[in-house]
Amino acid sequence: MKLVRFGARGREKPGIVDRHGKIRDLSKIVPDIGGETLSPKGLAKIAKVDLSKLPVVKAGTRLGPCVGGTRHFVAIGLNYADHAAESGAQIPKEPIIFQKAPNCIVGPNDDTVVPKGSTKLDWEVEIAIVIGQSGKYLSKKSALDIVAGYCVCNDVSERYFQIERGSTWTKGKSCPTFGPLGPWLVTKDEINDVQKLHMWLDVNSEKRQRGNTRTMIFDIQHIVWYCSQFFQLDPGDVIATGTPPGVALGMKPEPVWLKAGDVVSLGIEGLGEQKQKVVKFRN
Repeated sequence: MKLVRFGARGREKPGIVDRHGKIRDLSKIVPDIGGETLSPKGLAKIAKVDLSKLPVVKAGTRLGPCVGGTRHFVAIGLNYADHAAESGAQIPKEPIIFQKAPNCIVGPNDDTVVPKGSTKLDWEVEIAIVIGQSGKYLSKKSALDIVAGYCVCNDVSERYFQIERGSTWTKGKSCPTFGPLGPWLVTKDEINDVQKLHMWLDVNSEKRQRGNTRTMIFDIQHIVWYCSQFFQLDPGDVIATGTPPGVALGMKPEPVWLKAGDVVSLGIEGLGEQKQKVVKFRN
């Protein structure tokens, strides 16, 4: 299933994409795409619905982030061997975990706002894991049992804040609008092999990132298992899993950072596409 949230910011309703590509309104079936809706029982309830009897959402309606009620927005750093190489970093022995503020999450096509004091604004196409059940101290074998599905994430990053303003990455990753998610949450049964998905990102229609989830250092199963050893994962939590090469930070001889007016387009095989316009900060 492809699950969506649509409507005005902060008032999104749950929806589902039918076999014709139309969005159907699920608001009379489930309260949101989040929480218990993401459990096996909740997803099974949606799967039984006759979509032809649900109202069609008007074409052009804004898409919100594809999951609601996220309390933990976790991210994994330097998780692609080819990206670590372009960054001049050593391959990590264990996953690098940091947090993005949940309130930086926005819809897949919402504007990216240049934060105050920004000088090195960057992009990162990533596959994000959406958690469907609570889990802690999971076994590796059972780690994927708590996963509801996957979505596209742009882990927007301010490198000056991240690298030159101290040792914590969170402040360079959490500015408002730095977490576009969607267009939809694809349930895990729809993906044949999550470790063989093509990824891409362009800036102003110019090629920037091309990669594949097969070059992950730590695969998705390992990431979910590993995170659960340190904190509890809950329904609606999101884990962004790292990015392939092609970010501005790794450009030679000089990085070309994002600026107001730029348009970033990105997508992942089977998970859909996003597009964001970069805009100036306004009080």
